[in-house]
Amino acid sequence: MELTAVDVRDWLAEDFGEGDLTSDAVVSQAATAEASILLKERGVVCGLDVARTVFAELDPNLRFDPLAEDGDQADGEIARLEGRARALLGGERLALNLLGRLSGIATLTRRYVDAVAGTGAVILDTRKTTPGLRLLEKYAVRCGGGRNHRLALDDGILIKDNHLRVAGSIGAAVELAQATGEQVEVECDTLDQVKEALAAQADMILLDNMPPALLARAVALTDGRAKLEASGGVTLDNVRAIAETGVDFVSIGALTHSARALDVSMEVG
Repeated sequence: MELTAVDVRDWLAEDFGEGDLTSDAVVSQAATAEASILLKERGVVCGLDVARTVFAELDPNLRFDPLAEDGDQADGEIARLEGRARALLGGERLALNLLGRLSGIATLTRRYVDAVAGTGAVILDTRKTTPGLRLLEKYAVRCGGGRNHRLALDDGILIKDNHLRVAGSIGAAVELAQATGEQVEVECDTLDQVKEALAAQADMILLDNMPPALLARAVALTDGRAKLEASGGVTLDNVRAIAETGVDFVSIGALTHSARALDVSMEVG
């Protein structure tokens, strides 16, 4: 992953405060050490590059040897480190927080991707991300086999219900949006709204909180005239039934807002 847009210095400053009192008190400045990073449960690894960056900020000469790649299914030892002991101890918590968080997102995404295998549906994320971590969390979704939807508000037009309340109607909103030359997606809650979106020639329709039976009717009604995204109320228990209706995409906010962090530790010695 390219880390040009990820600056770990603010995160380190948050964790260090005025300095690492414990390490400064009990660890010699000249001391060196070796350590292993352990993934203590099986999952999809994600975040090794950013973990390396954390330690390198504290010790540019620190050796970081990954034993897996982001996107791999693994458990046990995933990296070995050697360098200044204070750098290892000072960077430990931030590196592990990031690895656990990102690996949890990648692992949950992989479960959803596996659940819809063979249906043709693509798993999408949303903008329901942790402030400041969007690029990393969306990278984790890709590591899990999902696809990013919009990275930001400038990354596509998606007309949602509140936009429609202001614009007045689906037809009016879509017409205004089409004048930009961008592809236009519009949110629909009912089949009547789907008909309006199709009449306005929207490129993509977000089918919000529709049960599988209604999704199947929307697919038949659309008949390939627009791409269809199912969203809302998606779980691992129902995602395959949703995908089997014939929608093109299934978007899941839980990939980034509800993924459980994996258990990751670092052992020195």
